Amino acid sequence: MVVVAAILNHPLLFPKENTTIPEQDEDILARMKEHEERLEAERERLEQELFKADKEVLDSSFDCYGWYFWSALSLVIFFTIEVCRQDLIPGETSEPSEDEEGYTNAGAKVVTLDKGVLSNFCETSFHPFIHESGRVREFVEGFADDLLEALRSFCDREVDMELEDFVGVGSMFESWRICKPQMCDLIVPFATPEPYSFQFQLWCLASSDIPLDLQGCGRIKLTKMNGNCPDCLCGTTNLGEDMLCLLHNRNESSEVDDHALEELLCSRNTPYLSKDQVMKWFQISVTKAWGQISHKYEFELTFRNLDFPGALKVRFRSGKVIVLNITPAIQLEDTDAYFISHCPSDTANTSDIHWHLSFTVYERNLLKHMAKRLPDNSCHLRCLQLASFLHRKQTGLTGRSALTNYHLKTALLHLLLRKSPSSWKPQCLDQRLQDLLGFLQKSLQEKRLSHIIIGNHLIPAAIGVPTIFLTTESINLFRPLVLQRQIYAKMVEHFQEMLRNAPVLIQEYTPHFPNGDIYHELNSPTES
Repeated sequence: MVVVAAILNHPLLFPKENTTIPEQDEDILARMKEHEERLEAERERLEQELFKADKEVLDSSFDCYGWYFWSALSLVIFFTIEVCRQDLIPGETSEPSEDEEGYTNAGAKVVTLDKGVLSNFCETSFHPFIHESGRVREFVEGFADDLLEALRSFCDREVDMELEDFVGVGSMFESWRICKPQMCDLIVPFATPEPYSFQFQLWCLASSDIPLDLQGCGRIKLTKMNGNCPDCLCGTTNLGEDMLCLLHNRNESSEVDDHALEELLCSRNTPYLSKDQVMKWFQISVTKAWGQISHKYEFELTFRNLDFPGALKVRFRSGKVIVLNITPAIQLEDTDAYFISHCPSDTANTSDIHWHLSFTVYERNLLKHMAKRLPDNSCHLRCLQLASFLHRKQTGLTGRSALTNYHLKTALLHLLLRKSPSSWKPQCLDQRLQDLLGFLQKSLQEKRLSHIIIGNHLIPAAIGVPTIFLTTESINLFRPLVLQRQIYAKMVEHFQEMLRNAPVLIQEYTPHFPNGDIYHELNSPTES
């Protein structure tokens, strides 16, 4: 209508100076002028309506934004009141969550278990293993000493490796093993006879050419030192056939044994130590050693896994079984890091000359160091035992996955380093279990679980980790698994099922006696 009115009012359409219109048409002009006035009034009315409509749109927009603003403000006020109300509830002794990294998320909240139920479950289910573990460790240490001593007795010191004392690692020696059969992990370092020595090539060195998918590995080069010695002239002077050097054996210069050790332990046509060759040599040596001492023991010793000759199983006449994993290793200079020939979790390493560098001794020492700072009867080991129990039971239900107890222990050590010691009081068991499972779930979602030692600046100096390992780039333990999508997806599914089944598993495996004592105790409130 506004456009029509503008056209009708255009001066070219109705010129004011029109002297050709006859007198008799004045009544027509009067009607047209009246019509023009009506159109002008209509135009003004439309303009007012348009102005009013625009104002209403602006007002409604302001009201919309205002509604959002007041809703958000109300939500914040409600949340603040709720938090303050929870903090003011009497009798609540929980520690601050200290969840700077977001360990506990909505997914892990499905594991809602009463602290009394968890504490009593640990006492009734795990306590027997703690007492038995001490006797098992004592037996294993005595048997391993006897076996290695027999092995040393027949080794040729000129062409065989020199065995050192074993080192106990793993859950049994860290006091959190809670399942049968009882399993002990032992590292047996060996050294070279003179005049041989090892040269180590680490992945973290600037000059390293080790591939990225073999991070955490290294090569071990077997080198033979020159026969010359600053304290002896037999290597540079012809002493004659009737002269004998008291420092060096005559056989050292024999051409027959010149490369005996390289042929025994190195990969073909390379100076690098071969894992397969070392394992083969170790299997033969252990078999011979057991043959010498078997008459002293009244049990059966068998190899559990031909691919891992150090995997032994002891079966007593009573039917009791103890499992030993004796792993040949090479100590990295004067550190507590060891190159090991077999690592079950290192599925990506198929190279025969790249050895996995194990920090299990440092991890054991870190766990002991952190335990000294925690309150009495702290719940850190209970958390790890519960997570390990749930993982093992879920494995029995849905089969094996790539998730291991080593992943669980790594997650716990990360929490120990980042949470205050007071957070690990016995009454905080349920919260710390939530944190542990939440940390694992977050790591699975982000597809990253950092190695606890390598690249971790939070490691205390008292642990004695060499600086080169603390300053290098951290290693993602999930990286080899992420590259295998089906394996990783199955691991994530396994963990999610474990979370859903946790309350049922705890309740199902809690001992119940006919008199109902345990059942009553599990359902009674726990005093803080």
